Order: sequence, then structure tokens, then C-alpha cells
Amino acid sequence: MKNMLTLLLLLLNAGSLHAQDPDGLVALNIRTNAVCDMCVNTIQSELIYEKGVKAVVVDLDSNIVRVRMDPKRTNAAKVRKALAGLGYAADDLAPDAKARAALPACCQKEGCGMPKKPE
Repeated sequence: MKNMLTLLLLLLNAGSLHAQDPDGLVALNIRTNAVCDMCVNTIQSELIYEKGVKAVVVDLDSNIVRVRMDPKRTNAAKVRKALAGLGYAADDLAPDAKARAALPACCQKEGCGMPKKPE
């Protein structure tokens, strides 16, 4: 019963964190600002190397990064921080400015997933 209550609290507090699958992995959906194939390539090829991350798929239509992760080796906050460290927004976490500046030019342009500057 205690384990069930703990799992329920974890799910309620995690927002886009989902229950474990039969392999013990957890699905995590992260809203991001990726909008082009270069963004997809960068996120999928780099985020997979984060400790505990087992699979990464970027859906440009919904601007969602779908991650399968081992909850014994990482957590949602660490995965979001890693995504922001690549130069992309991760839910409410802003992208790292230096990493953003190092992205391909197409990903840095106004309107390429970045909020417009106030007038």
C-alpha cells in the first residue's frame, strides 16, 4: 500500500511523467521549441547519451520530446536540465544561452521555436 501511495504521489507531482512499463522504464514527455530536422537530429543524437535515458523521439508536430528512461538511474528534472543544456526549452526550463548560440544557424533564427522578442 505504501508503494502504491508513493507511486501515485510521484505521478501527480511529475506532470508529464507516466507509469513504468513492464521493462521498468518510465515515459516522459517534454514540451520543447524544436521545429526543424536539425533540431531533431541534435536532440535525438545527444540526449540518448544522458545517464538512464534509453530512447528519445522528437515529434515536431506537437513539439514534444518523448523519452523512455530508467528511474533508478535518472529523473525527470535531470532529463529536462540535459535538454535545456543542449540549447532547447524543456517544459518551463529555458534553453542554455551558450548552447543555443552553438546550434546550427537555422535553429537560432527568430521564429525557429524561440519566443518573439517584445516590441
